[in-house]
Amino acid sequence: MDTITTTTTISRQHTDFRNLVAACSAIGVFGLAFGMSAPLLSLLMERQGVSAELIGLNSAMMPLGILLFAPAIPFLSEKYGPRRLAIAASLVTCLLFLCYKVFDSMSAWFVIRTLNGMSIAVLFVLSEAWVIGSVVSEHRGKVVAIYASVLSISFAAGPALIGFIGIDGWQPFIVGALSLFLGTLVISLIREDHTPSKGESKAVGWLSFVPKAPMLILAVACFAILDSATLPMLPVYGVSNGLSQSDAAYSLTALIIGNVILQFPIGWLADIYPPRIVLAGCAALTTVLIFPIPWVLHTDWLWPLLILAGSTGYGVYTVSLKSLGDRFSGQELINGTAAFSAMWGVGALVGSVAAGWSIKISALYGLPMMLTGVYLILLIGLCLRRGFTTR
Repeated sequence: MDTITTTTTISRQHTDFRNLVAACSAIGVFGLAFGMSAPLLSLLMERQGVSAELIGLNSAMMPLGILLFAPAIPFLSEKYGPRRLAIAASLVTCLLFLCYKVFDSMSAWFVIRTLNGMSIAVLFVLSEAWVIGSVVSEHRGKVVAIYASVLSISFAAGPALIGFIGIDGWQPFIVGALSLFLGTLVISLIREDHTPSKGESKAVGWLSFVPKAPMLILAVACFAILDSATLPMLPVYGVSNGLSQSDAAYSLTALIIGNVILQFPIGWLADIYPPRIVLAGCAALTTVLIFPIPWVLHTDWLWPLLILAGSTGYGVYTVSLKSLGDRFSGQELINGTAAFSAMWGVGALVGSVAAGWSIKISALYGLPMMLTGVYLILLIGLCLRRGFTTR
């Protein structure tokens, strides 16, 4: 067997519950802090009279930081060890959260948010590698689905916490920093028992990993475009087309609810059936569910469509993670999660820009047709790729 075959056919014989619980707990804490930072900083900038365009540009610095730093994570992990690297990144993220208050200026926030994206990238890449690498294959889909739900809940809890404690003074920054420090303590519980074997795959750049799993990488890009396009722009789309502000906000809530409560059935299906089939099914259903939104926008049909579209649209990421864990292990798994993170950064940048332009081109049809096209491309790619199994 060649090196890649050796490292991609290893399957765990038992679930490492200690690493699994620690990684899921840590990512929940980081998701909470991440979810806090976006509305906190945006509201503070809005209060200072900063334009919406500049607020959006500043927000884009975090995915830019993720995109820039993700390629270096496999190499740093290989050199210093994943746990040590994650603890260092967690402490840096904790300090950066306080720096937003210390250096309270727009120019400083551009730099801090870029650095924040770089440190967050480490935490997500390694946490995902620990989660999907700690569980046996036959249960990986369900576990990854639980992980995705935990992450979504923590993201949603961040803005809710800001609504409760407000944006004034040091309090929100101290709460965020303490949450991140708690995450650091949880990461210290991770057990590293992997000893690299002779001939095992080494760290590679994320572009070098793409040919090994192109359909999974494309699925991550589609998920990122959906995520980055809907979180800031779905309420804007609703208001622009006559929905009340409350209904427009609820539309995003409906999308997130689908992501939270229906990921487990998708993960369960991915454990029973070939992941490529489940992935194609999610892409097809998302395409069908998003397409009619302009015609049902002011009817009760909007809500079930959004809930189901949220589950299948985000479900492609759940299935992709499960498939990645089935095919790769060790350093190659970290290479893969780093590639996922980098592609998320690419997709997030594309989605943020494309969403705004799509609504400008057509207020009613632009955003839904853009997202329909994205998932249709994924579906076509899956159907046309001959001989692929989980790629």
